[in-house]
Amino acid sequence: MRPLWVSAGLLSLGLGLLGLFLPLLPTVPFLLLSAFCFARSSERLHDWLVNHDRLGPPIRDWRERGAVSRRAKLFATASVLASLGLAVWLGFGTVVLLVQVAALSGVMAFLWTRPDA
Repeated sequence: MRPLWVSAGLLSLGLGLLGLFLPLLPTVPFLLLSAFCFARSSERLHDWLVNHDRLGPPIRDWRERGAVSRRAKLFATASVLASLGLAVWLGFGTVVLLVQVAALSGVMAFLWTRPDA
């Protein structure tokens, strides 16, 4: 089972790192998933990730206080607005747009009610 957890952790870490460069791919959720997977498979990888100078702070903020940085909240909001704008521009149907607005509004409400890191 350990190799599966390590593989899942490495995959989510890779996706999180891609998220640093791709605007609509979230970084922190993938880092949190990586930490979760590594905690079940490799103490060394887990400790490296959580104590990393760049990648560790959002993980620690979430663990300790359920906090998300203001910068991450603003970036997520911009990404949500961009995805809604793209959906409108592509001419998605009204029902699809309403479902998207409802789901993304829930995500934004959750995110903005978290304390600032």
